[in-house]
Amino acid sequence: MNAIIESLESIVGPGGILTGEDVAGRSDTWPPTGGCRATAIVRPGTTEEVSRVLKVCHAQNQPVVTHGGVTGLVGGAVTAPNEIVLSLERMNRMEPIDQINRTVTVDAGVPLQKVQEAAEQANLLFPLDLGARGSATIGGNISTNAGGNGVIRYGMMRDQLLGLEAVLADGTIISSMNNVIKNNTGYDLKQLFAGSEGTLGIITRAVLRLRPLPRSQNTAFVAIPGFTELAQFLQTMDSALGGTLSAFEVMWNDFYTLTIGDGSRHGTPLEMSHPFYVLLESAGGDAGSDGVRFENALQEAFDQSLIVDAVIAQSKQQRSDLWGIRDDVERLFESLYPPVAFDISLSIPDMDDYVRQVRELLEREWPNGKMVAFGHLGDGNIHLVIGVGSMEPETVHAVENIVYGELARRKGIISAEHGIGLAKKAFLGHSRSAEEIVLMKTIKSAMDPQNILNPGKILDMSQQEQT
Repeated sequence: MNAIIESLESIVGPGGILTGEDVAGRSDTWPPTGGCRATAIVRPGTTEEVSRVLKVCHAQNQPVVTHGGVTGLVGGAVTAPNEIVLSLERMNRMEPIDQINRTVTVDAGVPLQKVQEAAEQANLLFPLDLGARGSATIGGNISTNAGGNGVIRYGMMRDQLLGLEAVLADGTIISSMNNVIKNNTGYDLKQLFAGSEGTLGIITRAVLRLRPLPRSQNTAFVAIPGFTELAQFLQTMDSALGGTLSAFEVMWNDFYTLTIGDGSRHGTPLEMSHPFYVLLESAGGDAGSDGVRFENALQEAFDQSLIVDAVIAQSKQQRSDLWGIRDDVERLFESLYPPVAFDISLSIPDMDDYVRQVRELLEREWPNGKMVAFGHLGDGNIHLVIGVGSMEPETVHAVENIVYGELARRKGIISAEHGIGLAKKAFLGHSRSAEEIVLMKTIKSAMDPQNILNPGKILDMSQQEQT
């Protein structure tokens, strides 16, 4: 191993590699649960250095785990003592924004928030948004095909991706840095890497699609009397707002009351007695007419008894305060510690019964346990955070069996936007057919025949399946 470390250090330089306590002092999970156990953390500064690093690792059959912002929730960055971390933290360059083509080219280690802020300064919008925006990196967003708050209008991360550069397990550089929307020339290779969680190659650079910066933004926080009204409210607002609905975040009562608490952290924008709450937002091109249309749409919903109370943000600060409620996942994790988090998709008509049934089964097994539900809803995605007082493997597995068992009965998806990693690998068959999994393994074997890239994540590869 020392010989490998010396070879890698000759590539990235003394400052480009960490060992010993410098490794143990870092975490490979979120929330952090302990130090990283990898042999070393290698920090290349360019795509060429990544290529040279992987050539050495491939020649020595050395397993490699890629780290971005380490904000994932499924164990995709967890490392073993015999593995080396390849961190993209030094690859954080961003080229000037192309305002005519509305694109920006970035290194994989650039934080999401940096791209958002640069786009806004150019009067443009990078629409991907999630709570970990300050730490999550673009490479990590692509490798997990991140979703977030704007999927209902703008789609997942793969929909923001025009071009990509990646390095294969043997060090081969695949540069497909396309900067146009329409490119129908054979296989769309960049999409192989989107959502692959570092198992097929290491993403080093990307060309991102930007959108016009909305000239208006209207935000409201509303209370809903029941799930039937909730589903109708989504349809009403989507239709009445004429395609400008950009966020529809639903909170079950348990989420809202737990997050609000005594009101000292977020205030109490609405009474805590309602079954559901929605944070909705529209983004358009005319501040005056869009505001009127937004208020008229809410009034229409009131008239139909779809909502029973509402507050409309009157300033950027009020908008930020309302979003602060939805984004306060740390409060949930603190209150439900140790938390077991789930990120699932299923048909909207099935959601109410699903959440109710899961809650009943959990309460039957753990009477003192707690569960909160929230999510994007408009794209079929909800999150569950569950606390039963233990993170012992058998306890977590029992919770997973309830959550995923009820989901499988409704033909739901075990991961809407967080990926598979280690945490969901055993349940992949709930959402993918045997034939699909075989094809995934065929692709993995072809692109990483020695299984050195993030081994054991998403799929377990047998010796026979490696070539």
